[in-house]
Amino acid sequence: MQDKNEISEFSGGEPKKEQNLDFRTLVSAYAALFIALALFLPKIYITNQIYYISREIGDLSGKRDVLLEENRELRLKLERMKYKNQILDPLTLK
Repeated sequence: MQDKNEISEFSGGEPKKEQNLDFRTLVSAYAALFIALALFLPKIYITNQIYYISREIGDLSGKRDVLLEENRELRLKLERMKYKNQILDPLTLK
């Protein structure tokens, strides 16, 4: 206690009382917090939606590439079968 008195005498006055937040400061702090949330939450939501949609697009693109490759293979197989039926089979009957 004596140290407090010495410090207060050195600083030139009585010990300072603690000052709590008044209602106006508290309301302004909450208002600033609400405004910040109102600004940033939609951006975060939209960013997450873009991320998940881009993941779906990537998956669908990969499946599309696989299906296109399978389609190409099936066309080649069909072309070989047509060649066999139209050209090779009539030659073997003679």
